[in-house]
Amino acid sequence: MPTFGGVNGPGTGSFRFRCAAMATKADYYELLGVPRDASAEDVKKAYRRLALQYHPDRNREPGAEERFKEISEAYAVLSDAEKRKTYDQFGHAGFDERYTQEDIFRGADFGDMGFDMGSIFRTIFGAGFGGGPQGGRNLETSLEITLEDVANGGEKEVRVTRLERCESCGGSGAKPGTRPTRCPTCRGHGQVARQMRTPFGLVQTAGPCPQCGGRGEVVATPDPACKGEGRIQRTRTLNIRIPEGVPDGGTLRLRGEGEAGPDGFPDGDLYVHVRVKPHAVFQRDGDDLHVPVPLTFSQAALGDEVDVPLLEGKQDRIIIPAGTQGGEVFRLRGKGLPSLNGSRRGDLLAHARVYTPVKLSAEERKLFEELARLEGREPRKGFFSDLKKKLG
Repeated sequence: MPTFGGVNGPGTGSFRFRCAAMATKADYYELLGVPRDASAEDVKKAYRRLALQYHPDRNREPGAEERFKEISEAYAVLSDAEKRKTYDQFGHAGFDERYTQEDIFRGADFGDMGFDMGSIFRTIFGAGFGGGPQGGRNLETSLEITLEDVANGGEKEVRVTRLERCESCGGSGAKPGTRPTRCPTCRGHGQVARQMRTPFGLVQTAGPCPQCGGRGEVVATPDPACKGEGRIQRTRTLNIRIPEGVPDGGTLRLRGEGEAGPDGFPDGDLYVHVRVKPHAVFQRDGDDLHVPVPLTFSQAALGDEVDVPLLEGKQDRIIIPAGTQGGEVFRLRGKGLPSLNGSRRGDLLAHARVYTPVKLSAEERKLFEELARLEGREPRKGFFSDLKKKLG
């Protein structure tokens, strides 16, 4: 597998010529949609957003792969202070005279992007980058959880259909009792060198061997269980841990739970996209929770002590001061959700909701009419009573 601190050495599939400046080459800042004075963090955020949108594993639309290559090259330049300075000073014309395609990506920081970084280099430099077959394919699935799951964490089950290593042959693809033999085409190296003459000079690349697919071995007697593939498709139920405070729309990465890699190569990862179901009572705002607190006219006017529901099923009592207005908010510190990193706990915000009674008893109506007189107005008897009075 490639090391991202540098792209050196023979057989990596890297280009051996300097790219000629093309008049039609898009501006790196325009590709990422950032101003020329954008900070390094803004450049990284812009690239991550676009890379997730155009990554070939996620986007199969025509032109997505080419777009992904362009924004990856733009990020490799603009995320490096020295390369960015050169690009700002000379533009593409001067920049491409100083840097090869290999130089552009050497040392670029593609860390913490939330997707398989090896696939970036395989996309740009070809399948032979880093030599031989790559690890197992990454998989994605979704999981719906409740707000209580966010608060408490715990384990959940997900079902995944994936290629797993064949138990019969141990992943070699060879029938039990036999072994793969060295590939005669690449002599066990897994790669074959290729040269192509272009207007810019000779291009030398190293790609996977067409006979063995980069494994360096061929199977003369295939295992009938997997038909020589070394992997079999199975459906599994996996238990995954839900961390406390996981955000809605967050993604959990399970290393090694994707598809099995070819014999001797690592397994892919499983990405679980989390969706939090809406709650009947509480609304989430980051680590904070919001809840309505119904109040009567008398409670709002005179004050009271009322119980506020908590997510864990308990209640907490708060004091409603006299003269409370509808919409006022009472904060219960530390009664919200735990943060994802465990550093703090959010608050519970109780919103006062003063409700007008729909049906009044005779005694309640009498009291409200008396209140109206104290306010200096005669209580209305209703539309038909007023009409009867006017008609005499």
